[in-house]
Amino acid sequence: MNSRYKTLVDSFASEIRSGHLPPGTRLPTHRKLAAKHGLALVTATRVYAELEAMGLVSGETGRGTFVRETALSPGHGIDQHATATGMIDLNFNYPSLPGQTELLRTALRQLASSGDLDALLRYQPHAGRQHERATIARHLASRGLNVHGEQLLIVSGAQHGLAVTAMALLQPGDVVAVDALTYPGFKVVADALHLELLPIAMDQHGPDLNALEKLCKRRKVRAVYAMPTMHNPLGFVMSAQWRQELVSIARKHGLLIIEDAAYAFLATRPPAPLAALAPELTVYISGFSKNVSTGLRVGYVAAPTQWVPAIERTIRATTWNTPALMTSLVCNWLDDGTVARLEKEKRADAKARQTLAGKVLAGFDYISHPASYFIWLPLPAELRADQLAMALEREQIAVSTAEPFATTEHVPHAIRLALGSVDMIVLKQALEKFRQVLERYVY
Repeated sequence: MNSRYKTLVDSFASEIRSGHLPPGTRLPTHRKLAAKHGLALVTATRVYAELEAMGLVSGETGRGTFVRETALSPGHGIDQHATATGMIDLNFNYPSLPGQTELLRTALRQLASSGDLDALLRYQPHAGRQHERATIARHLASRGLNVHGEQLLIVSGAQHGLAVTAMALLQPGDVVAVDALTYPGFKVVADALHLELLPIAMDQHGPDLNALEKLCKRRKVRAVYAMPTMHNPLGFVMSAQWRQELVSIARKHGLLIIEDAAYAFLATRPPAPLAALAPELTVYISGFSKNVSTGLRVGYVAAPTQWVPAIERTIRATTWNTPALMTSLVCNWLDDGTVARLEKEKRADAKARQTLAGKVLAGFDYISHPASYFIWLPLPAELRADQLAMALEREQIAVSTAEPFATTEHVPHAIRLALGSVDMIVLKQALEKFRQVLERYVY
């Protein structure tokens, strides 16, 4: 039986890879497959499960099992942002403004003439130098989060902040509640650390806290990962009441809150961060990749005092300290107002891009925030996301499907468009081409 099962898996795999079973082909139901080949139903189910694990098919509740589009670039979505030469990248955001290169050139000249340049050649304290931690703490105060410099740890970007927080405060097997659609980088961290992610049901307005409450009653949840301000990929900003309710649930069930604020700078006067409402439970993580530049790799973790030593030890174990040169440069820009100016300009830039997208995509229903750098476009029932992504790739446009973001067993058919990585002229051309391709499938 094992030989027949393996032979069938290999046969399907060969037909899919050769193109004899093209993408989008609906395969026989489990029962029909079992009957045709004289297999037990459980064995037929196992065949499809192995093909799905190989990335060759996808099973969709109520619809069946379909051949996936395997010609998409490896890591297609957001796991890898590198794109082929000539490809227009709408799957990864690295917003940049005209003049930022000259800003860097000037900043490096100033740094070269500073008095403490020699200090930047040596190892730094694991959590960062005290005056730089204080500088970032002042920056957070402008966002409604008052923390002492001693609670602030400097890390190598927000992704590193997520990783060291999870490594320091969670154990393999711990259950973390996450949105049904969430940031792919946290999924990578959870997989590496063997954390169990349980999805919270959500709609375009945000996660369902009643579902979180039921989840906490059913399972021993250790933490909740949240993006309350400018959620990625949906772009919502949660209300003050929603935040208070989440904090209430966290206190009731003893949950650690991991608050990801990577895109929070794009929201104008949002409600108070979760870390301000529940400072004893919340680790607040962000960085300077999106509001300044992705190449800087400087971020920060604001944590309750009792958790700082554990996170600091993890920084030592992973990077020892954040590169001193980059940290010094960022802190100088915080002190002289450059970061605040760039954030203001990028908020205006994001709004302009959303306005452009609204004009080009008029008539299509999509989800976004008027000041975010991304759009979430659910697809009609008859259209598969991998087919559309492949069609766009042939037009030299890279987009992300829902797969990197989904934490549910059933992955919705949707496309995420990142608006912040190309200039406005190229963006307009890419969105117009996107609309043309989409219309070919829909109409």
